[in-house]
Amino acid sequence: MSKTLNAIHVVGGGLAGSEAAWQIAEAGVPVVLHEMRPVRGTDAHQTDRLAELVCSNSFRADDWTGNAVGLLHAEMRALGSIIMSCGDAHQVPAGGALAVDRDGFAEAVTARLEAHPLVTIDRSEVAGLPPGEWDSVIVATGPLTSPALSQAILDLTGEGQLSFFDAIAPIIHFDSVDMGVAWRQSRYDKEGPGGDAAAYINCPMDKDQYEAFIDALLAGPKSEFKDWEHVPYFDGCLPIEVMAERGRETLRHGPMKPVGLTNEHDPQTKAYAVVQLRQDNALGTLWNMVGFQTKLKHGAQTDIFRMIPGLEKAVFARLGGLHRNTFINSPRLLDGTLRLKADTRLRFAGQVTGVEGYVESAAVGLLAGRFAAAERLGRPIDAPPPTTALGGLVGHITGGHLEGGKGSFQPMNINYGLLPPMEPPKRDADGNRLGAKEKTRLKKRMMGDRALADLKAWAG
Repeated sequence: MSKTLNAIHVVGGGLAGSEAAWQIAEAGVPVVLHEMRPVRGTDAHQTDRLAELVCSNSFRADDWTGNAVGLLHAEMRALGSIIMSCGDAHQVPAGGALAVDRDGFAEAVTARLEAHPLVTIDRSEVAGLPPGEWDSVIVATGPLTSPALSQAILDLTGEGQLSFFDAIAPIIHFDSVDMGVAWRQSRYDKEGPGGDAAAYINCPMDKDQYEAFIDALLAGPKSEFKDWEHVPYFDGCLPIEVMAERGRETLRHGPMKPVGLTNEHDPQTKAYAVVQLRQDNALGTLWNMVGFQTKLKHGAQTDIFRMIPGLEKAVFARLGGLHRNTFINSPRLLDGTLRLKADTRLRFAGQVTGVEGYVESAAVGLLAGRFAAAERLGRPIDAPPPTTALGGLVGHITGGHLEGGKGSFQPMNINYGLLPPMEPPKRDADGNRLGAKEKTRLKKRMMGDRALADLKAWAG
């Protein structure tokens, strides 16, 4: 059948584009995946691999019974996701999260797509709108959409702006961390997918050290972007110094919160704040600073971050930086199957649609690929039920919650607020009244059970 079908074109070889291409090919439809690297580079990518991770190496929480992103993981696994399959195969310890060796992961995705008989990979830039003879196209150019294509989208849609800022965190060589000061422990000793309950390196601060660190963050020189400065940040990936500007205690209640941790070197002393490092590669030689996205200038980063106890002699494999992300006003511009209303041969997927996060981006790529393949095969196109995490995401970006697209559209991570609520029982099986925490835990489990059952019925 595939020989008689015209190929679907996917523009962009990131997480969303790779997932979309995989889903199309697995449905029996030929696909051409266009990736401009290495012909044209970007401000954030360092290799020409497909699905390269340019920020964190974490896919976040993996527990489908108690976390919305974990539920999204489970749904994607059930639908044969290449991103989840390769992520599982290249996981590194990260407590309750699924984190991956970024090089091994990207190499695996690239190899599997290159080996698929229905996938053709074209290493060239698609400048401007895709050619008119391409009758089915998925635009998955992500946060680093090329200027020519961004302008073409602006011209076609009449939008005024497609951008916001995103930041990346530094990566440190493990052997430069002073483990006589730092210690290994996951928060609350929680085991992750790999069974490791000591997946993070923790660097403790007392009150004076924390206050001096905040002073240095606030005073440190930052990269300025002049004409771009009006572009907003996404709240889920704020530079650490921007968080500090919102209040001196903000970091203690965010990425530097000390709860659930006991210093093995001094168990009786409670840390005032804790900086965590998460393993970044399978060898365990590289660790990234959790939540430490930054726009500090490089020289200031090394000076300020070496103020952190245990990191006084830190050697940085990569310093933090800032890049500009791109997304469209999806509720106004896209229909329920992710097609552009102004040109229905085009679908959009990934971060450019206004989802935030690796897994969310790949999830929208998965849906766009399935929608496009079904359309090519003449099959009905139905969005996943709104009770699923996938359905909640597509509902968010196509505007169901915004009364037809009115209002301010902002990037969104998956969360239980995107799914129809459920009311847990007030008492357990023995008749005992449930407390607030027990009811919340049970509610999340009920929503997960419902989602997976409804997804199975939709997919089957």
